Amino acid sequence: MLQKTYGISRASLVCKIAEKVYNLGSTAYILTESDAQAKMLDDLLWRFRYDSFVPHELYPLTGLEEVTSPILIGTALPLHLNTQVLINYNDKVPEDFNKHERIIELVDQNKDTLEKSRKKFRQYCKFGYIPAVHKVDDVSLE
Repeated sequence: MLQKTYGISRASLVCKIAEKVYNLGSTAYILTESDAQAKMLDDLLWRFRYDSFVPHELYPLTGLEEVTSPILIGTALPLHLNTQVLINYNDKVPEDFNKHERIIELVDQNKDTLEKSRKKFRQYCKFGYIPAVHKVDDVSLE
């Protein structure tokens, strides 16, 4: 949970989390609301830090290529592919979220985001999961 409504954005936080997942040798799927949002994150991952490289690609892939990137970005969870971490940049609890070892929800202090996040928190609890809250500030992301 980002502690401020200013400073680092949720999109920048996605990039930082994706970088950490990659550096730990894990895989992640970033679930977005739209193709435009997926493209924005794709672009941001290429330039969010000058000293960082996070191999990633948009999903579904074009053509018949095999998935080789540890970080995928898309609007729907792949049916035939499981990643260790699901980074949910979406307003809803995804179907089949329990296929992933870890789910990361991005919350900031924006009133609309908080309301949607609280609703998702209650849904996870209904499914028998107790979400852990990790408070994040700009300093801890550098």
